[in-house]
Amino acid sequence: MSTLPVVAAVDGSDDSLRALEWAVDAARRRAAPLRVAHVRQYAHWAQPELLTAGPADPQDDPVLNRIRTHLEGRADQPDTEYVGLEGAAGAVLPELSATAQLLVLGSRGRGGFAGLLLGSNSMAAARDAECPVVVVPRPGREVHGEASGGPGARVVVGLKVDGPDEATLGFAFAEAARRGARLQAVAAYPWPAQPWMMPGDMPPPIVDQNVIEDETRVLADGFLAPYRERHPDVPVEPAPAAGDAAGHLVAASRDADLVVVGRHRRRLLSPVRMIGSVTHAVLLHATSPVAVVPPTPSED
Repeated sequence: MSTLPVVAAVDGSDDSLRALEWAVDAARRRAAPLRVAHVRQYAHWAQPELLTAGPADPQDDPVLNRIRTHLEGRADQPDTEYVGLEGAAGAVLPELSATAQLLVLGSRGRGGFAGLLLGSNSMAAARDAECPVVVVPRPGREVHGEASGGPGARVVVGLKVDGPDEATLGFAFAEAARRGARLQAVAAYPWPAQPWMMPGDMPPPIVDQNVIEDETRVLADGFLAPYRERHPDVPVEPAPAAGDAAGHLVAASRDADLVVVGRHRRRLLSPVRMIGSVTHAVLLHATSPVAVVPPTPSED
């Protein structure tokens, strides 16, 4: 395939069917092929304690056969291939991402505890995948706080003004352009300000919140400017917000088409891949699909 596919991970659950529909639409918007992948946890001949990973016969997979029937006869169906694999889904799905432009899966699968908000496979894929991962939540989540009003499609992106990630912003602008959506860039700043003071230090001058908000907006505008030039048709709404970034992003997810967040960058003292606390909270609580974008290779 000359164009990298959109990969939809399915297991026959309602969550994976919702993710499949999102992936079909994403493949259409990208003029990309669709790869439907089902990872069977164990080979049928193996003992339960033995995990295997490798190709399985997609013609002998009841889940994939059900998906074929589900998608059959659609006039605008993208070119679709079906892949059956065996092994631990949390390990196999990130491997599939190496040859994909997007990996899409539901927030929960068939396994695990029913009360969990996010399944282990979704977490592993968001943490380890080489390409952006979209996690489609179950319906019925409730969020609190004020969401951005206004008609039309809306994509939300988390913008860190103290260290914005180019891959995250680039993905968000491109997705907004594909959807004909406006882009809401949520730039949180800490408030109330809590300066560190040593015994005997003079108290710092009183900080005006309006000044901090104005400075945050100026910084956000500066970081967004080159992406505005590349995507002049995308209306952009910088949204400085006081306090917790995760709470503002979750609130903004109400009625949004997509929330885009960056994955945590590797640190010197923590070289393993990890998901930051803001991204983790958004995955757990957002009502819209969430795209987790890995950092650019030089920053990962």
